[in-house]
Amino acid sequence: MKILFDQGTPKPLRNYLYPHVVTTAFQMGWNTKANGDLIAAAEAEGFDLIITTDKNIRYQQNLTKRKIAIIVLMIPDWPVVRASVRLVQEAVDKAMPNSFCEVEFPRE
Repeated sequence: MKILFDQGTPKPLRNYLYPHVVTTAFQMGWNTKANGDLIAAAEAEGFDLIITTDKNIRYQQNLTKRKIAIIVLMIPDWPVVRASVRLVQEAVDKAMPNSFCEVEFPRE
C-alpha cells in the first residue's frame, strides 16, 4: 500500500508500517497544500491512504467521492502513538478505498 503522511503525523510511525511504502507530504513538496488539494494530489499520484492528525478533516471535506482511504490519529504525540502502534497497524490493514477511520488511543 502507498501511504502519505500529512504534516502532523509522527514520522517514526513509518518504521512500524512495513511493508507499506510511506512518503510524507513534505517529501512530495505538498506541505503547504490545504486538505482538499492534498487529498486530490495524493489520489492523482496513486496513494492508497493518507494518515493525518487533522480531527476536522471529515467535516471540512466532502469525502464521499474519494478513492483514497483516510486514517486520523486522534492524538498526534509520538510517545502515545508508539505505545499503541498496533492500533494504527490494524487500521492500516483494514483500510479500503474510500474508508475513513479515527484511531483513538488509550489514556494513561
